[in-house]
This record gives sequence, structure tokens and C-alpha cells, in this order.
Amino acid sequence: MSIVKWTKTALDDLDSIKEFIARDSTYYAEKFEDDAFKAADNLELFPEMGRIVPERNDPSFRELIFGSYRIMYRIDGNTCFITTIIHGNRLFIPDEMLDGY
Repeated sequence: MSIVKWTKTALDDLDSIKEFIARDSTYYAEKFEDDAFKAADNLELFPEMGRIVPERNDPSFRELIFGSYRIMYRIDGNTCFITTIIHGNRLFIPDEMLDGY
């Protein structure tokens, strides 16, 4: 069994996404947040369930596809660090977003 830990960066990303969605619907903003946490909680039992981040090609850097978003995480021993959440259309720079956990 793994431990899931959210980094400050990932929580800030989640807050920003939630604020954006809340402009149209506070209900869907809360639902997005709840569903994101539930998706990440699945890593406790299945830490390697996400695909390897293609831009990184390192089995310890993985992502869950969550709607239009990528929930990225790094496996370090028995801990999954959620490092960032980005929109799938956003330019992804791996060294800046995955190494600072």
C-alpha cells in the first residue's frame, strides 16, 4: 500500500482550476476538487496505474488522465507525490513541474 501526498504546487494548481470552474458553477468546482482527490486516492492501492509521462520517459514519473487534465505524480519508495495538475493542452516542461516535490 502506498501513501499519497500532495505537494504545495499541486494543491495550488487544484485551487486555480477550482477558481476558474467556479466562475460558472461553484457546484462543479467543488465536484472537480472532490473527484480529483478520489482519483489520486486510487494510487494508494495501485501506484503504477497511471501511464508514464511521455515527455519524461521515466517509470517513476506518471500521470492520471482526469478529464481534460493531467494529474502528474512521482513514485518515491512507497509514496506517490502528486506534483502538478495541468490542462492537457498546456505546454508541459518536465523539469520545472516534476522535480520540485
